[in-house]
Amino acid sequence: MLKKCIIAFFISMVPIIELRGALPYALATGVKPWIAYAICILGNMVPVPFIFLFARKILEWGKDKKFIGKFFTWCLNKGHKGGQKLLKSAGKGGLFVALMLFVGIPLPGTGAWTGTLAASILDMDFKTSSAAVMLGVILAGIIVGILSVLGINILT
Repeated sequence: MLKKCIIAFFISMVPIIELRGALPYALATGVKPWIAYAICILGNMVPVPFIFLFARKILEWGKDKKFIGKFFTWCLNKGHKGGQKLLKSAGKGGLFVALMLFVGIPLPGTGAWTGTLAASILDMDFKTSSAAVMLGVILAGIIVGILSVLGINILT
């Protein structure tokens, strides 16, 4: 059981897969729902401070490099698009709720990684954006958990 929990923890840290892939894995392998939920939320949140504090700087640095430039530019563009989508849907005043929903509704291209990068690009406050991302991850966990229990696979 410990091995399954550790695997779920690390799966939830992987970009794009995140909690929405880790939680169904944990539940399918027999991890108790509350343990799986807690482990996957924690694993999904571990990269958030690093993404917020360093990702934008690293991506800006590498966007003109020979081998990594295209990928880094793609990541920056994804963050910019996410940020613009948040601003468009919420304006400056509703940015917290928009970020929470952006992270929390498990659709392709959303999640803690993209949401945190978008918050960084929009120069949101670290504490505010981290709280919005955390609530979004909790919301995503509830949605994915319910869908998993109902047998609905959101990954396909």
